[in-house]
Amino acid sequence: MKRLLQLLVVSVTLAAALTVAAPAGGANECDGLQVCIPIAGPWVPLPAGTGTARRTAEFQLTCPQRHVVGGLDAELSVRPIDVSFLGLLGSPVNPGITTSRAVTFVGMYVGARATGSASFKPYIGCMPAAGGGARVPTAVGVFPPGRPTTRRVNTVRVRPGTATVTARCVRGERLVGASHVFGFYTPQPPSASLVAGVTGTRAVRDGRVVVTVRGDAELGGVRAVVQVHALCAGSP
Repeated sequence: MKRLLQLLVVSVTLAAALTVAAPAGGANECDGLQVCIPIAGPWVPLPAGTGTARRTAEFQLTCPQRHVVGGLDAELSVRPIDVSFLGLLGSPVNPGITTSRAVTFVGMYVGARATGSASFKPYIGCMPAAGGGARVPTAVGVFPPGRPTTRRVNTVRVRPGTATVTARCVRGERLVGASHVFGFYTPQPPSASLVAGVTGTRAVRDGRVVVTVRGDAELGGVRAVVQVHALCAGSP
């Protein structure tokens, strides 16, 4: 049983109890946080399908050591984009309980027409870690949600040409899921031409997630990254 809170709306600030405002970053990720380090992610292109079989893009941002995610926000290139994040079960909903040092954003294009320019830019506000609360014991014969999965992420810059990027589980873990996503650190949402200039082919080999990335010459002046996710489970 995954210890994932139902996807929450991303622009909610988790640390409502801290009422002294701090300087905001690129969006509102630090609103309501007395001490906050703003971190901006890249523009993350979204699959442009229509109908009911919509695909998502997942991108992870990480706070510095000894900090947890206390606030989140995002900017969208077009309005019909749903952005949420993966959180953990626990009470109260709070930094250090719902969130940890890293958070994974999940974006999905929900427009009626296909487009090659839908993307979102995630933001996190990082606050000093203070630890989480205690968990109430559950009834005999049932189990509280734990942390059965760990997301192993490898983020690498993409340059013109071909490269191979991998992510893998550590010893004692099993690979149960795989994904990859691209990101563009540009002032404005990336153009359809720029997004189309980067492609990736994913495969699973010997328990590793292997992505072959190809970038064209247009990437020469752009900072682009590929992020490869290996979702790992421990022994049962």
